[in-house]
Amino acid sequence: MKRHAPATARNSEPLADVLAGELPNEGLVLEIASGTGEHAVFMARRFPALDWQPSDCATDALHSVDAWAQEAGLANLRPAIALDAAAGDWPVESAAAVLCVNMVHISPWQATVGLFEGAGRVLASGAPLILYGPFLEVDVDPAPSNLAFDESLKTRDPAWGLRQVGELDGLARANGLSRAARHIMPANNLVLVYRRN
Repeated sequence: MKRHAPATARNSEPLADVLAGELPNEGLVLEIASGTGEHAVFMARRFPALDWQPSDCATDALHSVDAWAQEAGLANLRPAIALDAAAGDWPVESAAAVLCVNMVHISPWQATVGLFEGAGRVLASGAPLILYGPFLEVDVDPAPSNLAFDESLKTRDPAWGLRQVGELDGLARANGLSRAARHIMPANNLVLVYRRN
């Protein structure tokens, strides 16, 4: 039941270092598209004062998250919940932060639209929506590996692919958020932080 994503082991520590400066000191962190659940366990252990709420729209992912969580036995890691980012009704009414790692490029655009709409609903003023992954930027030459990755994603599903940061900024503005930070990460990834106005 437990699944493993090799990239998770590589990016957890650098991501946690950035999150330490962006997450609130307390409250509920809603993780969208938790995947295997390895990030949820790592972050819940790293940030014991925060309640961690993993979620995913795939049943096998939910089982994997809960299997990892059961093994870890962390008091601040909640059972995984079914949540489709594109859906208009999330099973969480409010959160101190929303985190989404490596979903935006491997899902239809509507999932990203829903992510920003949902964040606009559940976040209070000043609270962050934090995205991690590979993105494209108008004024930044893309890494060849990112361009190749983009092509491979579109081959697997034409609705997938790396997204333009400018388009994400537009979604943010439409939902009452503004980009507050951009962190350069290993392996040509970025952390983008949007905060509720």
